[in-house]
Amino acid sequence: MIRILKPGRSLDAKAEDAARVKATVEGILSDIQARGDAAVREYSQKFDKWAPPSFRLTQAEIEACFAQLTSQQIEDIKFAQAQVRNFAEHQKAALRDIEVETLPGIVLGHKNIPIDTVGAYVPGGKYPLVASAHMAIVTARTAGVRRIIACTPPFEGKPAPAVIVAMALAGADEIHIVGGIQAIAAMAYGTESIPAVDFLVGPGNAYVAEAKRQVFGRVGIDLLAGPTETLVIADDSVDAEICATDLLGQAEHGPTSPAVLLTDSEKLARETMAEVERLLTILPTAPIARQAWADFGQVILCDTTDELIAEADRIASEHVQVMTRDPEIFLARMTNYGALFLGPRTNVSYGDKVIGTNHTLPTLGAARYTGGLWVGKFLKTVTYQRVLTDAASAMMGEYCSRLCMLEGFVGHAEQANVRVRRYGGRNVPYGTAAE
Repeated sequence: MIRILKPGRSLDAKAEDAARVKATVEGILSDIQARGDAAVREYSQKFDKWAPPSFRLTQAEIEACFAQLTSQQIEDIKFAQAQVRNFAEHQKAALRDIEVETLPGIVLGHKNIPIDTVGAYVPGGKYPLVASAHMAIVTARTAGVRRIIACTPPFEGKPAPAVIVAMALAGADEIHIVGGIQAIAAMAYGTESIPAVDFLVGPGNAYVAEAKRQVFGRVGIDLLAGPTETLVIADDSVDAEICATDLLGQAEHGPTSPAVLLTDSEKLARETMAEVERLLTILPTAPIARQAWADFGQVILCDTTDELIAEADRIASEHVQVMTRDPEIFLARMTNYGALFLGPRTNVSYGDKVIGTNHTLPTLGAARYTGGLWVGKFLKTVTYQRVLTDAASAMMGEYCSRLCMLEGFVGHAEQANVRVRRYGGRNVPYGTAAE
């Protein structure tokens, strides 16, 4: 039996929040589409207190950011990017162009073509999210994207040096200091100073996610990456300290970040809730984490492994950390998750910052139907066909003609019939199916 020891915020309350966000985003997107840079500047001043003459950083400004970091900090960024690049290169190697002769004279194939222009959004209002630069820009560059436009908000009233260095090292072609809805709108629609892109990637808060949802179609998007989610699945092989630490380590992302403990041990559940309260008295980011835990934290108790797996798949969390005696069971049987972290030696922070897998992952249940950002998201798999012989064209034309007429598409049928007549030497009356 599944029991909820600590519930999160109600579905009705969440729906009200979403409606407010939707209305706000609609108005801002419309205004920026109409007024361009002037509107971007007004919203940037309103939300970020930032309205410079130019949002784009010059090379000198980028170099000044490098000068503010130590050599160790720069090397750490390079190390993390090397891990992301290495895994992305292995993923890309798993994708290959194909060409096959499916029938005599009929050749089909597909090619993987990089998207031409990508907009990479790197959030940074609460924290300078250096790692998001690696995940978006390094991966796009590894895929072969020709041009990458990067946007990030100011941090404490100025560009965040570490984020800028990460963007530059990752290979961004342009870096603009502009955030939130206004950044998404500028890259989607294009303004006088920020070029329109073909594809938008990157995580963000609820407003950024909603903005991406609303511009989808005008541009492509990676996925709707909303507030960070974490699910810890644990049994009594681990203790409350490690469970509470891993829950709050993700709850500090923001006040709407769900952190859920799923366990078959009531003792561990109770001790973890107590340990969370203790850690909230000493964690520097406790004001954010406490609100997230109060409103979106949950503790769910199950009786069996089957229930743990079923409940985890129902939740379909962005991050799923498995700390049980046999975590491989969850790898074998779970189907709905953004990323799995197996065993107590790993954790979500490794994936977020440095280990090499991509941290832009599905939220809000989207793990039921999509994975996260990876090198393949930046590639278009496109098909082509080639017919080599007259006989092959006439044979395919006969089947096509009959199937088109079955659907009532006479013009389609004639595309086939003209080839049956020309290459097969058969007299097929106009507007009829080939016999």
